[in-house]
Amino acid sequence: MRKGFTRKPKSDDSSTAVKNYITPGGLRRLQDEHHFLLTKERPAVTAVVTWAASNGDRSENADYQYGKRRLRQIDGRLRFLGKRIEAAVVVDPEAPRTGQAAERVFFGATVRYSNAEGSERMVSIVGVDEIDLDRNHISWVSPLGRALLKSTEGDTVVLHAPGGTEQLEIIEVAYRRIEVQPYREPAGSEAAGKRR
Repeated sequence: MRKGFTRKPKSDDSSTAVKNYITPGGLRRLQDEHHFLLTKERPAVTAVVTWAASNGDRSENADYQYGKRRLRQIDGRLRFLGKRIEAAVVVDPEAPRTGQAAERVFFGATVRYSNAEGSERMVSIVGVDEIDLDRNHISWVSPLGRALLKSTEGDTVVLHAPGGTEQLEIIEVAYRRIEVQPYREPAGSEAAGKRR
């Protein structure tokens, strides 16, 4: 290293790790996907690559080429999941809360609010790995999540979204179980093919 220069930390250094707030169900889903890829999918794809390699010319062998590309995808996803799991800070929405922590909107809150037209909506504030708009699970770093944070019942907050600005009235703040869709093995996976 040259004198006078300092090393910039790499994005995967632990010194630059950002906390990954997540619910217990969300962490379980990440762990289940990691386990599936590591113990079932990767070995199944490796077996296909080994078989394809034994067939001779690899340069024109589609099974071999696809298998190698799929292994790179799996390894990349395993690295990503490993980092997300390592950085996880589990926040249980069902944990007992007192004072402002029970009344204000923080990570894990389920919030019912209405807009200026009076239409109501209920959302749960979850981690970025748990977003599920069909279940009204929004990220705590989304524009809506940020607008709702630290508010309490009766507050009016301003949502600054790409579509414009909107005022929202907080009707209810509750902390209860947030059902996260469990990880399901993909139907088209190599591991699923092995079981048939």
